Amino acid sequence: MNLLDSLSGTPAADAGERTPVCSRKACRLDAQWRLLWNNPRIHTPERRKTWLSCGEHRGWLEDYLQTRGLWKETLPLESDAPGAGAQGGRN
Repeated sequence: MNLLDSLSGTPAADAGERTPVCSRKACRLDAQWRLLWNNPRIHTPERRKTWLSCGEHRGWLEDYLQTRGLWKETLPLESDAPGAGAQGGRN
C-alpha cells in the first residue's frame, strides 16, 4: 500500500480497478482522451508524457499544451495506437 492509498482509505488492491479521470485540476469526470506531449527542453524527442482528458476539457488541455509547444497528439483513451499502455494523470 502506498501513502496516497492509505490517505484516501482505498485499498491498494482496488487501485487498478479505478476508472481513469481527467487531468484537469479539480475535474473528476471519466477520461475519454489521452493527450501525448513532451517538453523538448528536458525530454528526448521520442518521450511522450500523458495527460488524460474528459470530453469537456480536451480542447482546453490541448490549447494549453499547444500554446507552449508541448502537444504531440491526442488519441482515444482505449486506442491501440502507439503508446496505448501509457499511464494517465499528471506525469
